[in-house]
Amino acid sequence: MNSPSAIVAAAKAAGLNAIMIADHNTARNCPALAEACARSEIACLFGLEITTAEEVHVLAAFDTLEQAQRMTEHVYAALPKRVNQPEVFGDQPVVTVDEEIVEMEWRLLSAPTRLSLPEVEQLVHGLGGLFIACHVDRPTFSVFSQLGALSGEERFDAVELTRYSAKADWLPKLCGLPILRASDAHYLENIGEIWNEAELPEFSVAHLKQALAKGLVTNP
Repeated sequence: MNSPSAIVAAAKAAGLNAIMIADHNTARNCPALAEACARSEIACLFGLEITTAEEVHVLAAFDTLEQAQRMTEHVYAALPKRVNQPEVFGDQPVVTVDEEIVEMEWRLLSAPTRLSLPEVEQLVHGLGGLFIACHVDRPTFSVFSQLGALSGEERFDAVELTRYSAKADWLPKLCGLPILRASDAHYLENIGEIWNEAELPEFSVAHLKQALAKGLVTNP
């Protein structure tokens, strides 16, 4: 089970000292993440991987559970009222830090929201979060697969490249935006396969945003 506690244990074993999890269209497992990180002395941000109306995946990263919960409320209000089919799309458990299932989320979290890319940007930045283009090198659900290119007006704070692509191939396409590398791990064994490094006074949205803007975040 890829519970927050299991993810934190795998991150610690991989030598990471700060992480974020971003479930699709929800942050309801972030309270368990906060407790697991506190127990293991790992810093964390609280995230969502939001599917826009254009079917572009974007990351929203927040400092607090309250901010992530507010964003979840906006996303839930914009999701279609479709019930998840676990036999087709998989289970969607909400768990405690000790891996007890509190509830099975009934909404179909893999569905796109009615929120456009600009609307999501306004909500994320309005709540004080980071707005990041997900896995831009993938052939589906990326800003490039869905929209063809970056216009330079999306107001992304950074773009995410997966562990499978070379940065040099993508630099000309990214409008000068900072690059983050993420394992985007769906399995525990992939956690820590790629990472980012930065000297930060604390792991926070403000300090990370500043480091990104100054080119102080390095990665393979």
